[in-house]
Amino acid sequence: MRNLKGKWALITGANRGLGYRITKFMASQGCNLILHSRDLKHTEKVYEEVTAMGVDAYCIAAELSKPEQVQAMIDAIKKKGTQVDILFNDAAVQIAYRTEYFTTPVSDYTESFMINTIAPMMLCYAFMPPMIERGFGRIINTTSGIQNEPQQAGYSASKAALDKVTKDLGTTVEGTDVMINLVDPGWCRTDLGGPKAPNDPDSVIPGMVLGAFADDKKSGRWISAQDYAGMTLEEALKKFEGK
Repeated sequence: MRNLKGKWALITGANRGLGYRITKFMASQGCNLILHSRDLKHTEKVYEEVTAMGVDAYCIAAELSKPEQVQAMIDAIKKKGTQVDILFNDAAVQIAYRTEYFTTPVSDYTESFMINTIAPMMLCYAFMPPMIERGFGRIINTTSGIQNEPQQAGYSASKAALDKVTKDLGTTVEGTDVMINLVDPGWCRTDLGGPKAPNDPDSVIPGMVLGAFADDKKSGRWISAQDYAGMTLEEALKKFEGK
């Protein structure tokens, strides 16, 4: 298992839902954190919580639907000189449930793709090359197992696109200590998943973070977080890496 104490992780959507769970767990492992949200006030509480755990952290804001704000966030992190070792592209949007799906507006696609596909890939393209130069890095892109849901076409298509580009990028670093993988949290009771979802959001740990701690130099995989619910990180890694 890779020791990540002192490494820097950028987590999008760090203030709530699954991103919050990832944030708190990574802090518990001694990982320093860049906490993203749409507004700096949204991360005030989690910043206080993780710094009280003894790690370094700072907050950064960007509206992921606006590429100029995503680029400004990238520029600010680089200007600060932070070496991003781990990237969790967790923030996402599920626009609407269209019962009349033949009238799905174009905006469902454009906004979904901007937030769920294009913004994550902008971050991958910004921070993956320095990882390759240093010989270490972890990228974990949150995907979805959604299928056969034309009512949510914009969301499902944007996640399918994220899957494709993640797997394609994975072929470029296979066998190295830079790893990029996908994780499906399952349907969880979050603001995005809604109250009728079957899974408690706490169940995503440790599955959501396996891609950060794995040390087998494999990329482009789909990780189902619910397959590891209730396990310790050590137990989950043994199962994940087939040991």
